[in-house]
Amino acid sequence: MTARLSLYRKAEEELYKLDRTVKGQFYDFCHRFRKNPDQPGLDLKKLKGDSRIHRAKINQSYRALLTPVGADQDGIQHWLIIAVRHRKDIYDELQVAVNRITGEIEFVDLAVVGDSSLRRAGITLTPAEPDDADQPPASASGQPSVPPAGMAAPAQPALLAAYNADQLRELGVAEQLIGLALTVTTDAELDQLLDGAPLLSKDVLYGLAAGMSIDSVLEEVTRPVRLQAEPDLADFATALTRTKVTSVDDHVQAAIEEGSFRTWKVYLHPAQEKIAHADYSGPARVSGGPGTGKTVVALHRVKHLVQQLPAGSDKPILLTTFTANLAADLRLRLTSLIDDPDLIARVDVTHIDQLAARVIGENTVQSHRRRRISDQVALTEMRQLLTEVDEQRWDADFVLDEWEQVILGQAIPTRSEYFQARRAGRGWALTRPERSQIWKLIEQFTARLDKLGVETWGQAAERAARYEIERAAKIEARLTSTGPADDRSGTYPSTYRYRHIVVDEAQDLRAAHWKMLRAMVAPGQRSDLFIAGDTHQRIYDHQVSLGALGINIRGRSTRLTLSYRTTHEILAQAVRVAEGSNVLYDDLDDGTDHLAGYRSVLRGPRPIFTPYRSWDEELAGLGSLLVAWREELSTDERGAPRDPAGHVAVGVADRELMSQVMNYLTTKVGLTCAELTKDGPSGDGEIHVGTMHRFKGLEYQRLALVGVGAGVIPRSAIERYRRDDPQRYEREQRKARSLLFVASTRARDVLAISWHGTPSPLLGDVT
Repeated sequence: MTARLSLYRKAEEELYKLDRTVKGQFYDFCHRFRKNPDQPGLDLKKLKGDSRIHRAKINQSYRALLTPVGADQDGIQHWLIIAVRHRKDIYDELQVAVNRITGEIEFVDLAVVGDSSLRRAGITLTPAEPDDADQPPASASGQPSVPPAGMAAPAQPALLAAYNADQLRELGVAEQLIGLALTVTTDAELDQLLDGAPLLSKDVLYGLAAGMSIDSVLEEVTRPVRLQAEPDLADFATALTRTKVTSVDDHVQAAIEEGSFRTWKVYLHPAQEKIAHADYSGPARVSGGPGTGKTVVALHRVKHLVQQLPAGSDKPILLTTFTANLAADLRLRLTSLIDDPDLIARVDVTHIDQLAARVIGENTVQSHRRRRISDQVALTEMRQLLTEVDEQRWDADFVLDEWEQVILGQAIPTRSEYFQARRAGRGWALTRPERSQIWKLIEQFTARLDKLGVETWGQAAERAARYEIERAAKIEARLTSTGPADDRSGTYPSTYRYRHIVVDEAQDLRAAHWKMLRAMVAPGQRSDLFIAGDTHQRIYDHQVSLGALGINIRGRSTRLTLSYRTTHEILAQAVRVAEGSNVLYDDLDDGTDHLAGYRSVLRGPRPIFTPYRSWDEELAGLGSLLVAWREELSTDERGAPRDPAGHVAVGVADRELMSQVMNYLTTKVGLTCAELTKDGPSGDGEIHVGTMHRFKGLEYQRLALVGVGAGVIPRSAIERYRRDDPQRYEREQRKARSLLFVASTRARDVLAISWHGTPSPLLGDVT
C-alpha cells in the first residue's frame, strides 16, 4: 500500500445519496488509489483554485475530491476524501482549510451558493472539466453568471448588516464564507450559502440570523469548541486528528453493499461532544428545544462513562427516562452506538417508574404489594369520593394535584408539616382551615386506595424515594464510626446502587423520582448525575426545583439551540405556540428557560392550516390528505417503489377523538392504522394514530394534527380557573402549549393542522 484514505463527513453524506453501482465503483476506486495514487487511470490532478485539492476519476461521470494531509511514520501518504460528486459539479473555486477556532479541516463548497449572492460578492465559478470551451463560465445553478441586461435586482439590505468581517472571523466562520455571508439579503440566500457549509459556520450564522447576540453566540456556539491554543493553519496532519473522518479500508465494502454508510450511528456535533465528554465536578444538565440532540448527547455521555469504568461485571451506570417506549428506544440506540456487548451489559436502561417498582419490590413482601393505577383512574376515584362526602368547594383535579405536587412531592408525613409546606406556583393561597379540610380529604382518599389494594404511581415514587434515602443513610453510617465495620447481616449496604446516572426527558419526572435518584449515587462524586431535558416539552405538571432536592447544577448547565430534525417553517410555528403571550417556563432550578436563538438548518414547506365546518368534513379532509401522502411517499426520488408505512402519523387531543379517527380511516378510507401506546405502535398499520401525549420522543416524515379547535386544546373546562385561580389557569394553558409544541415538532418535513369551527387560540393568527 502506498496511500491511506479517510472519508470526510460531507463525502459520506454524498455517497449515501448515490446509486448502488456508483458506490461499488467508489470502493474499487479506493482500492486502486491505495495501491498507487499515480496510476494513469485515476487521472489525479490539482484544481486550479486551491492547489491542496485534487480530483481523481471514479468512473466516466463521477470524481473524488481529495487533499493530502501528511505522511505517517512509514512514509505512507494520507489522503482525505472531501467530496464525491458528478464531474459537472466540480469547480476550481472549491477550497479546503483549517478552522482557526476548532483546528479541524473544513471543506468550503461555493457550488451550492445562490447566483445572486455570488454576483454580489464578485465570484464566478469555473467548471474544472468544461464540456464546451465556448460556453460562458457557469454559476452554481449551471447557468451563466452574468445577469441579463436591464434586469439588475433592486438593492436590499444585507441580512447580517449589523455585523462585520472581524466579528464573524472571531466567532469561527470559515474565511471563504465571510464576504458572502455579509452580502446575503434573504433567509433563502442564507440557506443556500450554508447548505453544506462547515458546522461551526452554519451554527454561528444561523444563530446571528435568528437574533442571538454576539455574546450569546460566542458563549453557546463558539466557546465550547474553541481550542486552548491557536492551531497551526498549515498543519493538516494535526488538523486531521481533530476532524471526524472514516478510515477507508476493506471493511467499508460491507457498508457500501448494504446501501448506506453508517459510521456515525448517532452523530455528535463538536459542541455536543464537549458536553458529552466533559469531566463534571457534580450534577450537570443540557437543555434545548426538540431535535437539538439532547438525547444524542445523553447516549454519548453513557458511552463515554462506560468506557472509563474499571474492569468488572456490575451495572454501575443507570440510563433512565420517563416512559417504557422511550426507554426501549434508548436501549436500541445505545446498542447501535456501543459495539461491545460487555460494555452494554454494564448499563442499566430502564424507565423511572419501573425503577421505582423495583426498589419497592426489594423492600416489600409479596403479600403487601399493591397494584398501581394510572392518574386517570386515581382522578375517577377522587371524584367518586368527593361525591360521596358531598364536597362541593374543592374539585377532584385540585385536591389530587395538591396531594401529588405538595404532599407527595415534598414527602410530607403529618398535617402539622403540611400547614408549613411551601406551595410555590400552586396558585390559590390556602388558609390553615382550608389546608386542614384538604388534609382530611386526602386521608380519606388514601384510606380508600388502601382498601382497594392499589396505589398511584406518585405514591410508589414517594415510597421508593423513602426506601432509597434510608438505604443511603445506612451506607453513610457504615462509612463513618456510627455504622458497624463488619455487618454480616447485610443491614448496612456497602455501596450506592450506581456510580453514574444519566436522565433523558428530565422535565417530566416527579420530585420523588429526583429524591430517589439523588439517593442512588454517592453525593460529591464527580459526574454523578447528567440531566437532559426541555421544560417547553413538559406535558405533565411535575414542576420541581433540583437545587431544593439536593441536585446542584449551577455552573454546569449548557443549552443546545440548533435543530437537526424539524424544518425552519415548522419550527417557527411551534415556537409561536410555545411562547405565545409571553409564557414563562422554568429551568428546573428556580430560574426561567427560553427558546431564544433556537433555529433549524432545514427548510421545507410551510405548515398546512385547514378549517372545516364540521367534524365529519374534517375527517373526510384528513382521509383525502393521507391518501395523497401515501401516493407521494410510495416511490423514492428515482421512482423506485418504497413502503410508506410508519412515515405518516395523526395526532389528536384525547382517546375519544383517536377512536373516531381510527374508525373512519379504516372503515371509510381503507387505510390501516396502528395505535400509539405507552409501549410504542400497536400493530403494523401504515398510519400511526395517537393522542398528542404519545408522540414524545417520536419522529414522522409527515404529521397531521386534527381537531385542534377552541375548547379542545386547551380544554374549555380550564376557563373556570381564569378568575378564581389565575395561577392554575396559566399552568393549564402552559401544559396545553407544551403538548401542542411537542406534537408539532414531531413532524420532520410536512405538518398539517386542522380544526372545525373556531381554531385553538394557541395557534395564533392562522387565517
